[in-house]
Formats: sequence, structure tokens, C-alpha cells
Amino acid sequence: MATKTIQYLITDFLEYLELEKNASQRTIRNYDHYLRRFQEFAGDISPKVINLELIRKYRLYLARYNDPETGKPLKRVTQNYFMIALRAFLRYLARLDIATLSAEKVELGEQDPSPLKVLDDNSLERLLKAPQTSEKDGLRDKTILELLFSTGLRVSELASLNRDQINLERREFGVVGKGGKERVVFLSDAAVEWLNRYLVIRKDPYKPLFIRYQGKEDPIDHGENMRLTSRSIERIVAKYVKIAGLPIKATPHTLRHNFATDLLVNGADIRSVQEMLGHSNISTTQIYTHVTNRQLKEVHRAFHSKNREEQ
Repeated sequence: MATKTIQYLITDFLEYLELEKNASQRTIRNYDHYLRRFQEFAGDISPKVINLELIRKYRLYLARYNDPETGKPLKRVTQNYFMIALRAFLRYLARLDIATLSAEKVELGEQDPSPLKVLDDNSLERLLKAPQTSEKDGLRDKTILELLFSTGLRVSELASLNRDQINLERREFGVVGKGGKERVVFLSDAAVEWLNRYLVIRKDPYKPLFIRYQGKEDPIDHGENMRLTSRSIERIVAKYVKIAGLPIKATPHTLRHNFATDLLVNGADIRSVQEMLGHSNISTTQIYTHVTNRQLKEVHRAFHSKNREEQ
């Protein structure tokens, strides 16, 4: 193992992510892309050759790199994705006792935090009311929107749901999220109501919770090929964002943001929100405090300043 070059070790690392870390295929593809770029820059070197000077040159290379499709330089957040992948790879090498640079010595560049897309109450209400529930696909779509907002599920988690997972009596179900992390998901009254209505019209025997209504029916493997994909659900949300005339390009992840901020604004503690979102690290959840802090500031300005003026 110690005599292998990074070309082979990157392959070993990707297999480790798949087998040991239960990473998604999308995650594995991303890491493959990021690490092969480092290999292209550095050459098929031995891990012991990786040092701070090489990392400095690599960061400079990324900063000056222009995307061949757009002709534009990489955003700072994208540059950090490459460095995050490299740090994960170095940690893997350290786990195998392979001599190389410590991952902790690879620093990330400074970047402005990306603004969170969160719908205001009016926009959220317009989006949730956009589907025509008199049609079966509209009823399905309404249920999807309510479930996304009620649970904060990732779109991939929603797409993978099966009918027998949902316990409407207990108003909860279990999911397996990123990295194989299990959690319990709870349903709001509205989500239970629309799930009930949607499941009542489901006369088919198919296993997936959300199925397509276009194209040829395929009963093989309990209707697995009838399942809506993550991309299909993203298109459904985009369709109703357009119908509702919303001011921002909302996505399923926007509804996840709304779920989290709604909990925090109404008094939920951040550890509970972390658990409900399925975040491994609380720092990921803390991005939502920036939104709620701004809202608290507006409340302070509206009410505290007013009181001062009336004195």
C-alpha cells in the first residue's frame, strides 16, 4: 500500500467512501472529479511528496483556473470544494499510516457566506396553494410540497420513500440520510391530511410513495421504475414556483431552509433542529441562525424603537 501512487490511492479512497462510508454515487463522482484535478496538476506522485509548497501552488492554480465551458474563473466556494476533497483524501491516507502531509495543515480560503434562500410567509403560502388538487398529479404535487416543508427532507430522501414507511397514525417515519445516518421524521397536521388524500386515490400496487403519471406503466420490481426521481421532483417544484410567480428561484432545498428557520424562529433549540435535519455537524445547522438573527433584529427595530419614540 505504501508504494502506491496517488492515482491508485484515489481509486482506493473512492471505494472506501462507497463501501465503508456508504456515500452516495453523486458524492463519489464529485470527489473523483476534485481529486483527479489534483492528480492532473501534481502528476502521479507518491503521497510523501505532498507538502505545503505543493498545496500553495495548487491553490494558486485553482485561483487562476478558468472553466472551459464558461470561460470564467472558479468561485471561491468551488475552490474550497477541491481543497475539502483533498483534506478528506489526506485523512484517509493517515488512517492507513501512509506518510504524507497532515490534512489539518491544508487551510481553506476565506469566502463570503452564500445567502440562504428562504421564502417569506406570503411566498410560501402561494407556492403551497399552486397545485390543482382536483387532478391526481396535482394532488401528488401538493403532497410533495407539504411534505418537503413539513419534514425538511432532502430531495433524495423524499424520492426514496416507500408507501409502507409512512406511519400516519404515529405521524412519523424513519429515513436514512447522508452517510447512512438514520433519523426519525415527524409529520405536521397538513402533511398528514394531504398524504391521506393522496394515498386514498392510489389504486395501484406500486411500492414508491411518489410515482409518475406519464409514460408507460412498468409493474416490474413493485413499480420501482414508476418512482419519481430527485430531478423529477426538482422540476415539479420549479413548475409551481413559476406558476406562483415567486421572486426567487426556489427549490426543494429552499423548503428545507424554510423548515429549519421556521423551527428556530418559533423557539426550537438548535440541537433539536440539527437532529431533525440529519446534520452530522452542528456548524452546518448554525447557518440558519444568521437568518433568524436578522429576523430578530427586525423585531427589535420594530418594537423596541417604537417604544422609545412613544416615551
